[in-house]
Amino acid sequence: MSYVDGFVIAVPKKNIAAYRKMARLAGKVWREYGALDYRECIADDAPMGKLTSFPRSVKMKPNETVVFSYIVYKSRKHRDTVIAKVMKDKRLAKMMDSKAMPFDTKRMIYGGFKTIVTA
Repeated sequence: MSYVDGFVIAVPKKNIAAYRKMARLAGKVWREYGALDYRECIADDAPMGKLTSFPRSVKMKPNETVVFSYIVYKSRKHRDTVIAKVMKDKRLAKMMDSKAMPFDTKRMIYGGFKTIVTA
């Protein structure tokens, strides 16, 4: 079964174009190194929940929107191999500096997941 890295972040609305540019480069690099799929999805129907929600999870501010992203790999081992190559890629070095990111990296939620059902 495949392996997925998932991310949820809050992006200031004024930074969406910069985020899209960064994500296009990141997606290109991840795919070059073997990721099977790379998706960046902006919230379209993600309301603020009373107890839990995507906006609450990242402490979204009024001038922000939520982005949900995921990257698909063949396996955890494949993911670890791809990530090692991605982290050495010079095209992403400047982007990896948290000060250069178009969002607050301290509010990013992420994790690796084993796929248990594919339909």
